[in-house]
Amino acid sequence: MLSPKRTKFRHQHRGRMKGVSSRGNRICFGRFALQTLEPAWITSGQIEAGRRAITRYARRGAKIWIRIFPDKPIRIRPAEIRMGSGKAKGSPKYWVSVVRPGRILYEIGGVSETIARKAFQIVAYKMPIHTQFIMSLPIRNKRDFSG
Repeated sequence: MLSPKRTKFRHQHRGRMKGVSSRGNRICFGRFALQTLEPAWITSGQIEAGRRAITRYARRGAKIWIRIFPDKPIRIRPAEIRMGSGKAKGSPKYWVSVVRPGRILYEIGGVSETIARKAFQIVAYKMPIHTQFIMSLPIRNKRDFSG
């Protein structure tokens, strides 16, 4: 599963998930993409489950891009520790990626629209949030623009 090799700081604040995504909200690599519609924390396990679902359904010829990375550590207080006393002192239990509405989760290329749609439908079941299927506009030739 995905996790950073090292981080600058051991702990991170929980933060807020307000507003919409200003970065990572356009299709850059593939032809089809899965876009979020609400804010959430997506764990590394959920990201990996989605990746496996796409690779199993799309088979050969499909190129997959994962556009999010879990870089936020979630720590859970160990058992038999008193309440309070600041932050949880435990080691990272799992890693999450903070996503806001509009963020692209996965992109896929090299497959037909029907295969991409079905693959992303399977992935959408595995995600804890509502998502939508989007596709980029086809690239036109220079001749289409000439008068």
